This record gives sequence, structure tokens and C-alpha cells, in this order.
Amino acid sequence: MSSDSTPTAGFSLSSSYGRRAIALSIAAAVGGFLFGFDSSVINGAVDSIESDFALNDVVTGFVVAIALLGCAFGAILAGTLSDRFGRLKVMLIGAIMFFTSAFGSGLAFGVWDLTFWRLIGGIGIGIASVVAPAYIAEVAPRQIRGTLGSLQQLAITLGIFAALLSDALLASIAGGANEPMWFGLDAWRWMLLVEAIPALVYGLLALTMPESPRYLIAKGRKDEAKEIFSRLMPPDDLEITVNELEKKIQADRKNSGVSLRGPVLGLQGIVWIGIILSVFQQFVGINVIFYYSTTLWRAVGFTEQNSLMISVITSVTNVLVTIIAIVLVDRIGRKPILLTGSVLMTVSLAAMAVSFAFATGSGDDVSLPDPWGPIALVAANLFVIGFGASWGPLVWVLLGEIFPSRIRGKALGVAAGAQWIANFLITVSFPVMSTWSLPLTYGMYATFAALSFFYVAWKIPETKGMELEQTETLFAKKPKS
Repeated sequence: MSSDSTPTAGFSLSSSYGRRAIALSIAAAVGGFLFGFDSSVINGAVDSIESDFALNDVVTGFVVAIALLGCAFGAILAGTLSDRFGRLKVMLIGAIMFFTSAFGSGLAFGVWDLTFWRLIGGIGIGIASVVAPAYIAEVAPRQIRGTLGSLQQLAITLGIFAALLSDALLASIAGGANEPMWFGLDAWRWMLLVEAIPALVYGLLALTMPESPRYLIAKGRKDEAKEIFSRLMPPDDLEITVNELEKKIQADRKNSGVSLRGPVLGLQGIVWIGIILSVFQQFVGINVIFYYSTTLWRAVGFTEQNSLMISVITSVTNVLVTIIAIVLVDRIGRKPILLTGSVLMTVSLAAMAVSFAFATGSGDDVSLPDPWGPIALVAANLFVIGFGASWGPLVWVLLGEIFPSRIRGKALGVAAGAQWIANFLITVSFPVMSTWSLPLTYGMYATFAALSFFYVAWKIPETKGMELEQTETLFAKKPKS
């Protein structure tokens, strides 16, 4: 065990050190808020966009999903840029992209420029998805690393909630998403324009936060790093932390040319574990709920207003259960929570598949007879509970723990890229698949949820309470079949 593994008496969440670390982590997590807001705000606007621009299901799915390709690019780009220019400058770049995307999307003339601006917003999401958790990990004291690391996912869920709530309020004020509002712009355009406000806040925070101490040490600015660390940890931890960080940075430099190549389909086995965890997180279909739920509930008989409010309720549920996950992750452990989440997701998705098998009508006249409408609604929220309390936040925690330090940056980039590509595939395929067969669609998601249970039981060891060096050794061992 490393020399800093003994708990420090001078540290607690309520201490001045803990409060400063929490404040910085919350500020960085505004990037996660924008991540959630930007990715979900399209929910309330998608029907109006489809109507105004006369789109078919394939093009609609592409317009919604194109941001996710930008996410993959932004995630890969963020690591290199933040190592060269610093975490804060890259945060500022992300904020600018969010800000311009909000105005560009809200004032779009047609489907092609809307697609372009959503791509720009997607790059901003990708940047936030990498830089925000990296900054938090680099300022978080080891005693609360899991808890503060989970703040990113909490911020994402709050962003989703804020986006869906603003969608519902704007549609209510205007009398519908396609009705005119201020300055003659339709409500759906204002849904997209509103994002400029949190983007501006994020940019201002990036201008006032201290730089990551790890980045400063890597650039030879040790005194500046120590001054920042002195506000985040007790004096007894300061020299130990700085010295160990210097050793790790030197080791990373020596391993900068290390390849991810390995014997398992061209990659190291641990890289595939990260990729598969990321793919399972998306292939259960969680983002269908947050991107298309308004359209989905309208299709089974709810009004636009009721559909928007159901989406808001679902997002509130997501926030609450994510808080539960943050409280439990360093107490119960990663593996039991993931396994429980897989079971709940499998059951709820299967219930949704069965419910939609009883749908009547076709096209815009589809409806669910009693009791299947309420069952589908309850099942959808149980699914969000199962995901939000487990796979949502914990995959991000595990991705930060499982990779050896010599390949951590590269492997995280690959895993994040796989996550965005999987998200893109699910998002772009849903409009077509749902038109074809909703029972089959949700049955497929349920199958992936069931497979995720067996994969975690087989491949993922418990990492609760371990230093990063220990988790690297643990994953280097061959898990028992």
C-alpha cells in the first residue's frame, strides 16, 4: 500500500480542506451540468423540428444523434489539449462551444445548419466529459475521491432535469413547443437558446478557478501546485502528495509511448473491460428515455404537456437516485450496486417490452389500453432508478480506477469514445426501430441489461477502499470464471 494510505486525522468533509475541495469539484461539475443539459434539451423540441423541417424518421434520428459523434471527437481531443494548455483553458473552450451551439441551434435556418451546431455542442459535451472528471480527480483528497468523482454524474442528471423542466415550462407558457414566443421565435427555439445561460456561468467559473495542481507540477510549477494543495489538504499530507505526484508524472512520461496493443483482438484485455463496460452502459437504452421520452409518451396517448411533465418527473427520479449512489459507492462498494442495477433494469425493460406488445392503433394514433399504460410508465421510472443508482455514476468511477497508470489517459479516451459511439448507435436507431416494433426494441435493451449482470459477476472485482495502485494490480489478475 502506498505511504499515503493512512487516514489523516485533520481531514473531514466539514473541515476547511473538505469544503474547498467540494466547492472546486462543484464548479468543475458545471461542465457535467452542461453535458446533461445539451444532450437532453432536444427532447422537447424534436417533434417540432421534425414538423418544421419536414424530416423523416431517419433524418430525425441523425439530427438528434449527431451531437454524439461530436462527443466522441471532443473526448479524444480534450486529453491532448488539456495536457498541453491546462484544464481551465480547455474548460473555457468547451464553454464557448456550448454558448455558440445554443445560439446557432436556436436560430437555425434549416436542418443542415442545425446539424452543424449540434455537432459543435457535441464537441463541447465531449470536452466536458473528460476535463471535468479529470480536474475533480486531481483536486479531490483521496479520502473522498469516490464521492467527489460521482459529482460529475450528479451534475449530468441535474442538467437533464433542468433541460426537461425548461422545455416543459416554455411549452406551457407558449401553449405548445411549436407556438411563437418572445421576438416571434417558436418555443422550441427558446428551449435551445436557454443553454447560453449555464454556458456563460461555466465560462466565468473557468476564468476564476485555480489550475489543476497535477498540470502545474507537470509543467515545473511546483510552488504554485503546493500553494493550491495547501488549501485542499492538511500539512501532513502535502509533501507526501506532491512527492508521489511527481513520481507518477515521471512514470507517465516514461510510458508516454506505451501502446494499448495486446493479444485480445489487438488490444490489452483491461482496455476491452473498459470498452465493454462503456458499451453496456449505453446499450441498455438509457438515453432513449432522455432524448425521446416526450415523443414516446405522446405516441401512447399522453398530451404534449403531460408528456413533458412525465419527462421532468423521470429526470427528478434520476437526480435522487444518483445522490443515493454517491452516498453508497464508498460504503457498499461498486460490484453489489452494479449487479443490483442490472437486475432492476432487466425487469423494468422487460415490463416495458410486454406493455408495448398490447399497444393498439398505428402511426400517431397508437395508444396503450389499461392497465398497460400505467405499467409502462412505472416500468420506465424503475428503469431510470436502476440505471441512475448504479450504471450511470459507477461506470465513470470504475473507468477512473481500473487502468494502469502507464496507459490510463489513452485507455480512458478509447473507453469514452466507445461510450459515445454506442450512444450514437442507440440514439440514431431508435426512431426507426420504434416505428418497426417497440416490444422488440425494449426487449433488445432488456437483453443487454441481463448480459451486463453476468459480465460484472464474471469480470469485475470489487475496488472499494483501494488505492489506484491496488486496483491496477487487482485487474491485472485473471478473474475467476
